[in-house]
Amino acid sequence: MADKVDFLARYGSWAIVAGASEGLGAAYAEELALRGLNLILVARRSELLQALASQLSKRYNVQIKTIVVDLSALDAAEQILRDTNDLEVGLLIYNAAFSAIGPFLERSLDDHFKEIHTNIHAPLKLVYLLGQRMLTQGHGGIVLMSSLSAFQGSAYISTYAATKAFNIVLAEGLWEEWRAQGVDVLVCVSGAIKTPNYVASEPEQTGGLGDMTMNPDQVVFDALNALGKKPYVIPGRINRVASFVMRHLLPRKVAIQFMGRVLRGKYVN
Repeated sequence: MADKVDFLARYGSWAIVAGASEGLGAAYAEELALRGLNLILVARRSELLQALASQLSKRYNVQIKTIVVDLSALDAAEQILRDTNDLEVGLLIYNAAFSAIGPFLERSLDDHFKEIHTNIHAPLKLVYLLGQRMLTQGHGGIVLMSSLSAFQGSAYISTYAATKAFNIVLAEGLWEEWRAQGVDVLVCVSGAIKTPNYVASEPEQTGGLGDMTMNPDQVVFDALNALGKKPYVIPGRINRVASFVMRHLLPRKVAIQFMGRVLRGKYVN
């Protein structure tokens, strides 16, 4: 319990979870509520948000505010800041993401820009605007979600992987820049997670990758326990081993080709 009390003291009393309606975002929200933080849940599906808010407020006796917004909208971050202007937000979890899966030219240019708006534009704005508040407060925490696909070119999800690479580099730089000022920044570089969106998008399991998918609760546990201790974390021992092999033992060309074969088998008939 001491760790939970310390967590609340450092990051309380309000946390924003962007992309909170289900799956990993809902798991983050539940763990933060368990740790005593009040929540601002952000997503575009009102019914799911309200159901989660009702469930968590009854179970953990915390205050919960919901903000219904599409995080691909160019003014999404400004809306979130306006709606939380009277609250002392000490923690941001940016979990929202959009992935246009499939051959690059078979997805519209609008889809690729939606990936950029959701995965780069919105988190960058939130980090900038909330970072100003946190530095003034002298404390705070930021967790950005990334992907193992970001460590090399990943065919059939090329733009998504590129946006997630941006988040890795952004978080690592800010971890060093802000850590002496009381603001912790972490990027969680995850493999496949058993969320509703992942299950819906995944037609085939190849090469034993199904065995590498993690439960959301495991990812949340690893991420929150790493916050304030290091700039990035890869949840799951198997994922860490796979990432080490891909980045350090295989030539980059071979790693890119391997990822291409895996993703072709999963998403391209």
